[in-house]
This record gives sequence, structure tokens and C-alpha cells, in this order.
Amino acid sequence: MDNLLARARPFAFGLLVGLLSVGMILIVARRPEGKPVTLIPPAPTATPVPLRVHVTGAVNAPGVYQLLPGSIVQDAIAAAGGATADGNTGRLNLAAPLADGQQIVVPSNSQPASAPPSTSSNQSPTSNLSTPSPSDKININTASAEELEALPQIGPATAAKIVDYRTAHGPFKTIEEITNVKGIGPATFEKIKALITVESP
Repeated sequence: MDNLLARARPFAFGLLVGLLSVGMILIVARRPEGKPVTLIPPAPTATPVPLRVHVTGAVNAPGVYQLLPGSIVQDAIAAAGGATADGNTGRLNLAAPLADGQQIVVPSNSQPASAPPSTSSNQSPTSNLSTPSPSDKININTASAEELEALPQIGPATAAKIVDYRTAHGPFKTIEEITNVKGIGPATFEKIKALITVESP
């Protein structure tokens, strides 16, 4: 009997080990599999488009400048090196918002107080002055290039051409004659005709 038990012990031990092994395999096999993690890239953000603004008149560095959206007239003047000693920023609304393609003209102290609008934009003008009386209009026969730049759509280059034309051909006889200056077409004349006059120098 003892011999039989002695022989059965290794078999029983082997069977027990086998059962434990099967149980461990079943436990491991039943573990839930992990789910793959999907990384979602962040949504792209739109890059703000800069505003292009033409700053001219009594500033230290006239030209076209790119400014951030939400900028105001004061930012445009600062970008152009600030107003000159003769510049009169008190006649501008420095807090007015800028629009793309806008022109900012800083008037000089020598210009009449009721000069034409100092800012112009097809989208959102920042000032709306009434039409000046004849005595307040800009005399295109005597105005300097800087004064002529205060007119809508008249930049430094066109203002210089007006002065050159006047020097070469003599004083303008009528305001319509200004359309002979290269760069001033019917559309521009319509915008400035109520703001200009011709008087003998």
C-alpha cells in the first residue's frame, strides 16, 4: 500500500501543477485588451490678415504700413515715425479704428481748421466733415504738395505732379483743368471738386 501511495504522489503533484497552470492561462487570457489611443490634432487657427494703411501728410516717414487688426489711427501715425513738429494730430480722431486700404493724412498747423477730411477709406471713413465754404477750399494754384495731400485720393506722388504741372503750364484757370494732371481721372475729380478752388497766386 505504501508503495502505491509513493508512486501516486509524483503523478498527483504533476496533476496539481498542471491544473494551476491551466487556471493561470485562463485568467491571463480573460484580461480585457487595451484600446488604442487616438491623438486628435488641435484645430488650426486662422492667421489674422494685417491691415495696409497709407499714412501721409505731416509725418516723419510717410508710406504704406501693415498693422494688426484692431489698430487705431494713433497706431498708424506711430508706425510712420510720429507727426512732425508742424503736424496737428489734434484735428484727427486718434481712437478711430482702421480699415484695410485706408489713407491717414496728418494735417499741418498751416492748413485751415476746416480742411477736407483727413482720413479716407472706401470701407469705413473715420471722419465726416461738411463741405467747406469757398474761402476754406484748397487753392490748387498756391497750395503746397503737403497741403494737396490732404485731398482724398491725392498721395505724395500725385501732389508733386500737380505742383509740377502748375509750374510748367502756369496757374490753373478752372478746377476742371486739374484732370490734365496724370493720375487724376474723373472718379478722383468727383471726390475733390467740392474741396478745391482756383485763385490767382
